[in-house]
Amino acid sequence: MQHIRNFSIIAHIDHGKSTLADRFLELTKTIEKRKMREQVLDSMELERERGITIKMQPVKMVWKNHVFNLIDTPGHIDFSYEVSRALSAVEGAILLVDATQGVQAQTLSVLRQAKELGLVIVPAVSKIDSPLAQTDDVKNQLAKLLEVSPDSVLLCSGRTGEGVDALLQAVIERVPPPKEGGKHAPPRALVFDFQYSDHQGVIVYLRIFGGSLKKGDALEFAANDRSFVALEVGTFSPAPSPAPALEAGAIGYVVTGIKEPGLARVGDTVRGKNTKSAPLAGYAEPRPVVWASVYPESQDDFTKLRQSLSRLRLSDSSLSFEEESSGVLGRGFRCGFLGMLHLEIVTERLRREFNLELVVTTPTISYEVETKNGEKRTIYSPSLFPEYGQILSVRESQVLAKIILPAQYLGNVVSLLYEHEASVESTTNFSEGRIMLAVVMPLRELMRNFFDKVKSATQGYASISYEIKEMQKAEVARLDILVADELIPAFSRIVAEGRAFEEAKAAVEKLYGILPRSQFATKIQGVALGRILSSRTLPAMSKNVTQHMYGGDRTRKMKLWAKQKRGKEKLKERGRVNIPGEVFLKMVKSE
Repeated sequence: MQHIRNFSIIAHIDHGKSTLADRFLELTKTIEKRKMREQVLDSMELERERGITIKMQPVKMVWKNHVFNLIDTPGHIDFSYEVSRALSAVEGAILLVDATQGVQAQTLSVLRQAKELGLVIVPAVSKIDSPLAQTDDVKNQLAKLLEVSPDSVLLCSGRTGEGVDALLQAVIERVPPPKEGGKHAPPRALVFDFQYSDHQGVIVYLRIFGGSLKKGDALEFAANDRSFVALEVGTFSPAPSPAPALEAGAIGYVVTGIKEPGLARVGDTVRGKNTKSAPLAGYAEPRPVVWASVYPESQDDFTKLRQSLSRLRLSDSSLSFEEESSGVLGRGFRCGFLGMLHLEIVTERLRREFNLELVVTTPTISYEVETKNGEKRTIYSPSLFPEYGQILSVRESQVLAKIILPAQYLGNVVSLLYEHEASVESTTNFSEGRIMLAVVMPLRELMRNFFDKVKSATQGYASISYEIKEMQKAEVARLDILVADELIPAFSRIVAEGRAFEEAKAAVEKLYGILPRSQFATKIQGVALGRILSSRTLPAMSKNVTQHMYGGDRTRKMKLWAKQKRGKEKLKERGRVNIPGEVFLKMVKSE
């Protein structure tokens, strides 16, 4: 195992991680140059469109008689659970920082995870070929952050390939080889990911921590004692490549043939059948941060949506869902996500990969509510939030957010903090001309477009990371939207009591602008704090019922107008407004 190096690349979003991985694949001739393309490890269409990594991707490379197992990881904070699983399967990590942007808040968050797992950190500055690069300054930032000599910080460019070979050589010299038991030890492997194939069943991605695995071995999952026979084992190059065996220290995959959902779990241990080897330390269960209900636009697609969510969860273990029903929207699922980008990616994948038309409700977080009759409940859906007069107290999650920004934008950000109920815990001079703010704020306010507002206020130069803290008392209420006197659960949301009127007016005005007209006048109302706070009436579609009449007594036209008016009054009493799916989507999206 002395020739094996397992490592990952960790970086803030858009710091050149995927481009550097491309150069590693070229240098090691893992992929022929004629087959190379940009972001080769980002296999999903969405990843390539947005230029971000969503899903971790392992790959095996060989260079200078050494085997490198690289796990490419996402950079966005919503996918930090993917990063934590990847880091648990390696011994070292390249900490990559953009020479044009410097150390970012998310860099600090991921670095802390790596240090807690005892990984060896190889610091590197990327994009040194850029005319905007501040190479020496960023190099000193990294050295100060890691408390190392600036000379140990490497320089590279993923675009030109400069310094890439020196970086890979540093991985050989600094990252230790695996220390697992030899190939004669009982087989034990940690499942860090898995996917599902219609033909092969569940395919588990694992790191071998002892013994070896080969085709035909009788294995079992430690968590549920479910046994299976390995139909195939192999490595990633980066496509799955069958191998004779996976030895201790290797990273690869095993085809289980199991086609029952829910049996494979991230963090489980695969071991030899009946060996009863002690399970390896797994991963903490991901904790959803944002909740939203997802309904099929047609109830005929409900079963298809359930199957699609189950399939999607096989490649995204941080997604959680449970069935629910609504009198207006029918049957759907209450889903938990790690953030707003995670929600956006999951719903987009459902539409693209499974051809589903969806209605997604307004995202919310969870609240602990105590009612006046002494009942305590955890509320995940605004529609289940008690009426205003029934509530004794409400508690909500707080977050500790770290914001790194240029000093000249401090005033802009401070005004935003006041608007979002945030308090500054500390202010630190992070580097020359940059400040780091540590602020505490409600998770609810963080999800209220806070990221985009901070980026806008700092012209894109700020970066944010956050961690969930304890629950605190909250002054919030449920805001309902009524359309033609009918409550629409998908539009309900939880808002701060002090902003209830402003939020109600904004929601009513927005719906007034996008809701198609009906045959009758439609009243739109925002209700909160036990009263109507905002109201607009959408006029009925107009039709000239007398257009065919020419000349004659005006009383003939007046009779037709009166008849039309009576018809509209009847429709208003009995009719229901049909709200198209795109209206729900526009209401959910921020301006």
